[in-house]
Amino acid sequence: MENHQGRMYESHAYILAVIPPKMYLRDSRPHSQTVVQAIGESYFTLLELVPQKGANLSPQERVSIEKGARGKIDHVQRRITYEDLAAESEAELPLVVEIIVTKREHDYVRFFNEAKPITTRMHSLQLLPGIGQTIMWAILEERKRQPFKSFDDIAERTKLQNPKKVVTGRIIEELQGDVKRWLFVRPPPQDTDRSRSR
Repeated sequence: MENHQGRMYESHAYILAVIPPKMYLRDSRPHSQTVVQAIGESYFTLLELVPQKGANLSPQERVSIEKGARGKIDHVQRRITYEDLAAESEAELPLVVEIIVTKREHDYVRFFNEAKPITTRMHSLQLLPGIGQTIMWAILEERKRQPFKSFDDIAERTKLQNPKKVVTGRIIEELQGDVKRWLFVRPPPQDTDRSRSR
């Protein structure tokens, strides 16, 4: 999850909001067609999608965005940033991120089991909201005894009350772009990359 080298393509995404024609998004670009704002399930890439004509889409719906897939999405229009999200998408985002985190619980539990120090003074666990020195050491000691098996297991054996909410909170922070290090989200594009769809 921490390795962001190479091309990072999303095969599936979750719908955040369906934006009707001629509704202005935050980047002030008028649209002559319905577009969909969505988030990729693998790297949390924020995307603008063009649906198939007549497709009926709902927030929180999982869709295929692979090229050539016969589904509800015609193609990926572009990659977007948090600032591009419509108000409906922004409101839906925490719920959808939590759905993805729940479905991929094993991946995030593995992060708790394998997370390493960043420097001699900072551990990657401390990048998660609510994890200070005390909880960090509790996690490190407990995982030495036995690897964590689930979010509930982490909560029971440490003082971290809701690991799922903690991971979700970190993902939202990374999507907002106000971080120096990326744990779970595909880093934002450079300006020159904004036109690349995935």
